[in-house]
Amino acid sequence: MNLRLLGLPAVALALVAGVLGIQLAHGGGSFEPTRTADPCAARQVDSVSAGIDGLTERLVLLGIDGAACRLHLSREALTLELAEPEPPTDAELAALRQGLLDAVRRMKADGTLPPASALVREALDAIELNGLLKAAILALPDAVVDAALKTDDVLTRTIDDLDLRDLLTNLEDPDDLARQIEPVLTRAVQDSLTERLRSLL
Repeated sequence: MNLRLLGLPAVALALVAGVLGIQLAHGGGSFEPTRTADPCAARQVDSVSAGIDGLTERLVLLGIDGAACRLHLSREALTLELAEPEPPTDAELAALRQGLLDAVRRMKADGTLPPASALVREALDAIELNGLLKAAILALPDAVVDAALKTDDVLTRTIDDLDLRDLLTNLEDPDDLARQIEPVLTRAVQDSLTERLRSLL
């Protein structure tokens, strides 16, 4: 037998021992998995989107935090529960609705809720509307729009009108709860804004 072949296991063992030594020297012996974030603790939620999409993205993320906090669960645990094939419980639905409403109040309090006038053009672009009516709405001064429409009121009415049970029962991808709720909420906000804007004329 070749002496070199006998030395290979010894070299491999020495290399493994060296790697383990380096890992232990740098804290590898005290590994602890990352803890899940406390949903009751305030966190900064930034959106990668702008306009109504960004608003609803923040709203949903903060709303899920609030719901998880009310249910004494982590965000991850709540998301997994809502992804189950069984319909959501009344407690889960109530917590989610209240979490979304709390998110509206929080955004209003911290000044991150945009004025309605900042959302008007996007809402009008998303729907079919008579060009003359659209032009008349766009001609309204921002101050008039903001005095007549409060973003928090539009969001609150939208959340109150959402059929959360149906929405959660018909999730296309239960693993991505927030991304499934956002488009529905975005569309509802657009519809609500447009309906309220029509009443200004």
